[in-house]
Amino acid sequence: MALRLGDIAPDFEQDSSEGRIRFHQWLGDSWGVLFSHPADFTPVCTTELGLTAKLKDEFAKRNVKAIALSVDPVESHLGWIQDINETQGCQVNFPILADADRKVSELYDMIHPNANETLTVRSLFVIDPNKKVRLIITYPASTGRNFNEILRVIDSLQLTDKHSVATPGNWQQGEDVVIVPSLKDEEVIKQKFPKGYKAIRPYLRMTPQPDKQQ
Repeated sequence: MALRLGDIAPDFEQDSSEGRIRFHQWLGDSWGVLFSHPADFTPVCTTELGLTAKLKDEFAKRNVKAIALSVDPVESHLGWIQDINETQGCQVNFPILADADRKVSELYDMIHPNANETLTVRSLFVIDPNKKVRLIITYPASTGRNFNEILRVIDSLQLTDKHSVATPGNWQQGEDVVIVPSLKDEEVIKQKFPKGYKAIRPYLRMTPQPDKQQ
């Protein structure tokens, strides 16, 4: 059955470029980004893994652990990592799961027969500290992932988990946010949003980002 938002991310134990990993234990109380690749030594994925390595500090600021997956074995991963480091000017600093038996790929519904009967599609999952799936994006093989967007969504998820807000289209850190329509008590609104708000419509109330200083 396909994973849906809000589902508990399936736990698993699998080999990786950094040894055997028990997924939920490895995640601990961190957020996680699990993203798959159809095979080692693929050009688009090589650039993506390089970008992920370079974003280590950005992920760390958000308490996020990254973990990749490919259906090739560990020995192949280690050779690929050398290529990634040399061609992308980085040091891969996260594990790559060796999913040769397709165990994880099947758990996360990464095999789409109409696309390819054996290789994984290029899916990405954001998983919160409660092990719930919060974002699922599946990319075509020809299009590299936008990791700035992944960070933006994580920022939104972490913000909206703490405050009664949602983030509008194209929102970036520091911009105004939307007070959720379910919040109607004016006294509660004043307490939660002391910077005030602008009611464009009764259902569309914009307020400065609550956790940012003006």
